[in-house]
Amino acid sequence: MCMYSYGLLEPGCYYLIQEESDSAISLIKVTMKTDHCMYVFTYDDQMVTGWRRKGDPIHDIIECLTDEAVEEWEKHYNNNEGAYYEEDEE
Repeated sequence: MCMYSYGLLEPGCYYLIQEESDSAISLIKVTMKTDHCMYVFTYDDQMVTGWRRKGDPIHDIIECLTDEAVEEWEKHYNNNEGAYYEEDEE
């Protein structure tokens, strides 16, 4: 049962979503919106970018993150990215 779609999301905002009822929670950021599509960054072990149709289903939009929550998350995410690069430099 589809409850939401990407078209409800606002550019520049970070969201915790669940695309399917049995899928893991994902952190996404909508970066731009066209007449029919949205360009979305999905943050996991690595960032994945791609276009989504505004009508593509989302099972649940759990929350829109506050600016403070995004800042806190960025500290942890950026620290983890640096750990991978430090290993490669040796």
